[in-house]
Amino acid sequence: MITDSTWTFFVVLCIILFAPIVFNRLRIPNLVGMILAGVLVGEHGANVLHHDASFELFGKIGIYFIMFLAGLEMDLQNLKQNRVNGAIFGVITTLVPFLFGFVSGYYLLHYSLPTSLLLACIFASHTLVSYTIVGRYGVTHDTSVTISVVATMVALLSALLFLAAMAGVLNGSGDVGFWLIFAGKIAAFITFMFFVLPRVIRFFFRRVTEPIMQFTFTLAVVFLSAALAKEFCGLDAIFGAFLSGLVLNRFIPATSPLMKRLEFMAGALFIPYFLIGVGMMVNVRPLFHETQAVVVVVIMVVAGTLSKLLAAMVTRQILRFSAAQGLMMFGLTEAHAAGALAMVLVGTQLEVQPGVPLMTGEILDGVVLTILLSCIISGVVTDQAAKALKLLKDRTQAVRRDSTPLDDEKILIPINEPGTINTILRTAIMMRNPQLNRGLICMNIINDSDLSQQTRGHAEECLRQAASLAAAADVPLQTQTRLAVNFVTATIHAMHENDASEILIGLHRKRHTSDSFLGSYAQGLIDSMQRQISIVQLRIPANTIRKIVVAVPPKAQYELGYYRWINRVARIAEDLTCMVEFYTTEDTSHTLMPYMKQRHPSVVAEYEAFDAWTDLPSLRHEVHADHLFVIVTARPGSISWSKSMNQLPQQIEKHFAEVSLLIIYPDQQEETPGSYLSNGPAPRRLAPADNPITRWLSRWILKSV
Repeated sequence: MITDSTWTFFVVLCIILFAPIVFNRLRIPNLVGMILAGVLVGEHGANVLHHDASFELFGKIGIYFIMFLAGLEMDLQNLKQNRVNGAIFGVITTLVPFLFGFVSGYYLLHYSLPTSLLLACIFASHTLVSYTIVGRYGVTHDTSVTISVVATMVALLSALLFLAAMAGVLNGSGDVGFWLIFAGKIAAFITFMFFVLPRVIRFFFRRVTEPIMQFTFTLAVVFLSAALAKEFCGLDAIFGAFLSGLVLNRFIPATSPLMKRLEFMAGALFIPYFLIGVGMMVNVRPLFHETQAVVVVVIMVVAGTLSKLLAAMVTRQILRFSAAQGLMMFGLTEAHAAGALAMVLVGTQLEVQPGVPLMTGEILDGVVLTILLSCIISGVVTDQAAKALKLLKDRTQAVRRDSTPLDDEKILIPINEPGTINTILRTAIMMRNPQLNRGLICMNIINDSDLSQQTRGHAEECLRQAASLAAAADVPLQTQTRLAVNFVTATIHAMHENDASEILIGLHRKRHTSDSFLGSYAQGLIDSMQRQISIVQLRIPANTIRKIVVAVPPKAQYELGYYRWINRVARIAEDLTCMVEFYTTEDTSHTLMPYMKQRHPSVVAEYEAFDAWTDLPSLRHEVHADHLFVIVTARPGSISWSKSMNQLPQQIEKHFAEVSLLIIYPDQQEETPGSYLSNGPAPRRLAPADNPITRWLSRWILKSV
């Protein structure tokens, strides 16, 4: 047996590296492969590794990460809409296995009443061991996954509360005072988690942007929450880890580098360590020598599996879910791991009577083997269900793409100031369509009259910084350096050469009082091109934005770029999990509301009537320091343009210069094959006959001819 910590870590890394390769060829999910590998190398298998303190520590971190990521990746809007369904499933998947467990223990295995109740608690609880499979297939936002996560919390909390009551009865401490204190602690913990901690998190993220500091702070929040749940409330620590994920959900967008780092760290080390550790605790030898052990394991596995399957199928019929969603619910709620291990530990410490433990060695071995088999069943079922949901999702998206033209998305990002690179790249990553997975184009323009080494070094540093940020977010990025005398002309040429669909730039910094608010570069692009131009200025980190306020001019629905900018704003809202408030006319809202509900149902959108576009400064009371103010404007001569837009730069500079801004000039280029493909139904355009004056002139000309 290997006892040296260095060699132990090396062997574990080899298992993490090679086990997926071997088990993938056998068509066995990675999760199952890790557990089986742990059984093989553990003390009860080939006796290669000892279940030492490293497995205890890293195993705890692994299960914390599983629950934390479950809360972090959850669609909060979907959670709000399905909280009742999740509670229903939670009650069903708690009561049915509880009854199965009690009947199996008391009537089939002839255990004592307290032991049978403990076994029922173990059956009722479950752990989201196979949640990592769901994340790998990208179906975490499916409704069946959401209600399964909610049901997990309901089931585990119910089982632990019942176990606490039973322990209080056995120890003689379960009086009214105990429960009042217990309820008060939980109330204080919930208050801290959802009312105090978010303020601390927002304060930190606004003032600290260094990646390592943010990563360390996030882990500190997770472990603080887990420790408070266990030590202060007396609950399982995974409750705190899950709640920390919910609290941090809106502060860590899905496309952010911080999210990628967390997922990488969890998937590369801690979660595999936890799975291997679970396998190492399993002792399969009694199955080959003791008939009673086989009977115990068979009854536990059959009863536990059938009860969770029955609960999932009953809930599926009630909620009218598909077969794949029903399998997903069963797969996610089948595994018994962290909660069961915690209850087993409590059971070994309790005594039915002096000298008689509540949990004997036979029951302990049976429960551990049940954990192994339930995790294997959970992994296999979840893998199949996730594949089916992924296939259904891809087919649905294919139908949508067939019914509407494809998006020609390709965003060009000119950069020159290192201080604005993070803001611009972060905004572009939020705006891009991750399903298309098209890279960004980052460009730096060097003045042809200044080719000094310092200038070239500055350009290389800007592009290097942009590439680093994109790589951290796992977004493809193409970098270019161009020599030019006229920056506007060089940008337009780059747009044509790269077939870019739009351009995103940072807001100009005024260096002299004579400078215009937008700057000569941005104004030159607006005057010289018809493709969409977005100008961004973020006063606070993007992940601390709480609301997006959008000002939409009248007749904006008639512009060719109408649906393009809607998609960009909606994607930002989806990534930041914040609501959007549109200020627009009633006519425009009639096209805006159905499109948002159909294409971006997860975005909470509200609509306020706003006809006085000439009085845009009146919205200054609706835009706060933690909001993003999006102003959709237009170029002179376009359908939605009005004379009041001439004063827009001055109004923004006077009333909105200190807030986060996104100014959008929509696409107004004539539609030609390959030059413009909308991401939705083609907007209705005003034909000459729709205008009475044009109609009269055309008739007069025809008569004259």
